[in-house]
Amino acid sequence: MTDENAFITVFRSGDPSAEADATAARECLIQAGIQAILLDDDEPGMIEGTWEVRVAPSDRTRAEAILETGPAEPEDESEVPPEGLSHDLDFVSLFGSQANGAEMEAVMIQSILESNGIPCVVVGSAQYPSLGFEVRVPKSRLEEAVALVESARQSGATVEGESA
Repeated sequence: MTDENAFITVFRSGDPSAEADATAARECLIQAGIQAILLDDDEPGMIEGTWEVRVAPSDRTRAEAILETGPAEPEDESEVPPEGLSHDLDFVSLFGSQANGAEMEAVMIQSILESNGIPCVVVGSAQYPSLGFEVRVPKSRLEEAVALVESARQSGATVEGESA
């Protein structure tokens, strides 16, 4: 089974045609000999209504170039990937810490964000706490997330180790 967390997102869309666009992008990459996986919002951490195509880190540059230029001769107009990638949906780090209690802080931040409608992902494992914990949010929602965490801090909540 492929570990999709070891792969890098090269295509993401939340458009009404996201499923078809992502499927076409994946097929384009497969035809170029690049292993690509397709993920939808059923996957943990995915924003509702989005579809992604991920590739191995070593294939990232080539995959992005292929998706940017599209296939040389598309069989069907519906198989051409969209013109650009939606980087506003890329997840960026809001919080990161290796300190004792980092997992609790990450879960607290996750709770604050989710209760305010901001999707987020906690990265880390209780089995390997020395690797630390991180909370990621969509790039387009980073400022709002930072403001919410700051507001929580000022109201008395403890949030340390932020790396916005």
